[in-house]
Amino acid sequence: MENKIINLGIFGFGVVGQGLYEVLNRTKGINARIKKICIKDPNKSRPIDSSYFTTDKNDILEDPAIDVVVELINDTEAAFEIVSTALRNGKAVVSASKRMIAENLPALYQLQAENKVPFLYEASSCASIPIIRNLEEYYDNDLLNAVEGICNGSTNYILTKIFEENLSFETALKQAQDLGFAETDPTLDIEGFDPKFKIVILLLHAFGTFVKPEEVFNFGIHHLNDFDIQFAKQRNCTIKLIAQCRRQNGHVFSYVLPHLIKEHNLLYDVYNEYNGILLESAFTDKQFFVGKGAGGTATGSAVLSDISALLYNYRYEYKKIKQNNQPSFTNDVQLKIYLRYKTQGQVDLAEFFHISEKYESAEWRYVVGTINLQKLREAGWLKNKDVNILVLE
Repeated sequence: MENKIINLGIFGFGVVGQGLYEVLNRTKGINARIKKICIKDPNKSRPIDSSYFTTDKNDILEDPAIDVVVELINDTEAAFEIVSTALRNGKAVVSASKRMIAENLPALYQLQAENKVPFLYEASSCASIPIIRNLEEYYDNDLLNAVEGICNGSTNYILTKIFEENLSFETALKQAQDLGFAETDPTLDIEGFDPKFKIVILLLHAFGTFVKPEEVFNFGIHHLNDFDIQFAKQRNCTIKLIAQCRRQNGHVFSYVLPHLIKEHNLLYDVYNEYNGILLESAFTDKQFFVGKGAGGTATGSAVLSDISALLYNYRYEYKKIKQNNQPSFTNDVQLKIYLRYKTQGQVDLAEFFHISEKYESAEWRYVVGTINLQKLREAGWLKNKDVNILVLE
């Protein structure tokens, strides 16, 4: 696609779609123009000329003049159909739909190989941080040990407001929603599903291992209360929702869990809607990436970066899949956690491998100890609103 103007067909014109439109118009030197935008509601008021819009997906998918399909919608099934049809039609595709990608990675990998067209999705993982391309290019031969960090801007904004401004969870969540960092239904964010989809994608590019989202345990910040916050503050710590994948003894494990973070940790100072990712490797030790993780222009800039890369015929090579030494996935690892509960019988302490600390008061109890990750996945008691966990460093 070098030395030509790329014609874009865009699906969706919400926060990210409008962010892409803005950054595309403000960026000089990228030979790309929007030819058509497919939307659901033709009667909705929009800030650009109505001639751009259509409600017929085939106006984009079947138009030979459109070079790149940009998929930015929330409907997972519809997004997969759009992307797979576009790839079969020989069109390059850029997407920001982390759930659709995480749930269909093997099929999407196969479609790229069969149709010999690129599918880029940097914006799906950490918004403005170019983490996938770094894993693909810079870390293609380095022996990675871990990828971990904050990859959900909404929950990080909420936790920042709780710890820095003493806001209640509900007030902080409302602020995040008003600013467009959190959805009206915040379940995917606050229960840790959104960062789980992202870590599934990053795990493939880091280790070459395909993992289904349902195999990765996620538990968010939805049970966090004032007692947990005081527990953290008394230990000069903060709480961050951490997505992690780590190589250990020939296997790789992954989870999304709230962590107690000490001041020396680089993630301690990642505030508000920002994301922060730590990479650990055998040869370069630790490297740290930080950038905006929510908002239209932050994500739009990552989409535009992928569009720009297509001008130079860039595509993911998935070298780690082809190296045939991928670690197998496991949940059989030990974690040191803080477990808070209200009454005896709400939790099964017999499932702990070791307990090093116990506390009881009239209102709350907690233990600190070591438990198997698989036991946590299976623990029915975690559904109880009076129960919460934090991973300790």
